[in-house]
Amino acid sequence: MLVVIGGLPATGKTTLARLLAAQTGAVHVRVDTIEQALVRSGLARHPVGPAGYVVGYALAEEHLRQGLSVIAESVNPLAVTRDAWRDAAVRAGVRWAEVEVVCSDPAEHRRRVTSRSVDVPGLPLPDWAEVTGTEYEPWDRERIVVDTAGATAEESLAALVRAITVNS
Repeated sequence: MLVVIGGLPATGKTTLARLLAAQTGAVHVRVDTIEQALVRSGLARHPVGPAGYVVGYALAEEHLRQGLSVIAESVNPLAVTRDAWRDAAVRAGVRWAEVEVVCSDPAEHRRRVTSRSVDVPGLPLPDWAEVTGTEYEPWDRERIVVDTAGATAEESLAALVRAITVNS
């Protein structure tokens, strides 16, 4: 199965993706990690553009074809990126679930943006103005929405697992 996790920076995507991957034994494909590797290689500079996503789609599809479940995590802000993840699952012949992670409390979201630390060396983190100015197209199809505002990581994970189980 492919679980695609998207949402604005600092909503809790990475935390949820890591927890879900650990719980299920799935491969975690993180576009931030891919993009920073491209920058370190000298092949790209921030912002990387579509290259990180294209590599992510290919990695996800390869792992899915090997029979592994994949948790694909990125901002996933555009319909075209959402379609590409779904298409990778379709080509691999597996089920997929799309998840949008939100933080509905603007004060909590801003606190997370301003207080988090870099976990991928060299990765530039956006400030609040960049997060709120991110081009983020509204979703045009059904998805699982996990609101992390006021919830622990474990509570958010439990809600996600319940929703995936119901929708699978």
